Amino acid sequence: MAKVAFLGLGVMGFPMAGHLAAKGHAVTVYNRSPAKAAAWVAKHQGRTAATPREAAKGAEFVMTCVGNDDDLRSVCTGPDGAFAGMSPGAVLVDHTTVSARVTRELVTRSAAAGIAFVDAPVSGGQVGAENGQLSIMCGGDPADYARAEPVMASYARICRLIGASGAGQLAKMMNQICIAGLMQGLSEALAFGEKAGLDGEKVVEVISQGAAGSWQMQNRHKTMLADTFDFGFAVDWMRKDLGICLDTADEIGARLPVTALVDQFYKDVQLMGGGRGDTSSLIRRLK
Repeated sequence: MAKVAFLGLGVMGFPMAGHLAAKGHAVTVYNRSPAKAAAWVAKHQGRTAATPREAAKGAEFVMTCVGNDDDLRSVCTGPDGAFAGMSPGAVLVDHTTVSARVTRELVTRSAAAGIAFVDAPVSGGQVGAENGQLSIMCGGDPADYARAEPVMASYARICRLIGASGAGQLAKMMNQICIAGLMQGLSEALAFGEKAGLDGEKVVEVISQGAAGSWQMQNRHKTMLADTFDFGFAVDWMRKDLGICLDTADEIGARLPVTALVDQFYKDVQLMGGGRGDTSSLIRRLK
């Protein structure tokens, strides 16, 4: 069992840190709002820390799961950041979805301090985090990954090293590109069926067993048909992720025409006041 710090207790980080504690790891948590950290300790025991640096002191592994590039820099760097508290040889595992650019920046900084860095964004949403069934795509040195993988297994369904530093983030971009296209297709199909007067539940029961089936269809069609969008990954966060995808596509010369279009559709949902609804609320603009 390892001594672990977990930084960031949002809808994903809270249950992920809980799985670490349940597996017997000694967990110290940090969250920007102390009340959330106190609530985690009340539920899972462990201990809280006032700063990332304090949480990281003596930890063999430091897990981060925060909001964006700037949030990640904030918890990692500076006098109160995790790097300042970590010992040489410790491993920072970043579960945040961020740009490959900031990953490479932080890898350089951590290496100068003798700290290993594994970028390890996750997929599976809130349900996957709560059930310990996340897909984790990683980038980094194979030896560092091998050390961290048994710890990540606490909340993983599958965990794989994709390549060198930054490869995990690039793989997560592919994941979000797939989701954007699938969600738009599902939204159009369900809205079409409603206009045609069909029973959406009956149709999905049939087509989900064929070539049209997907995780999104199985897990989101009921709430989409019920016009309920308070479950899962928020539109605001999806737009952040798609922005990273589009920026990276420009850098590497890739073409993402459908992703760019769906990003604008999500912007429509934001302008309708739905930024905090889950990504399946894309169907709202078709109704």
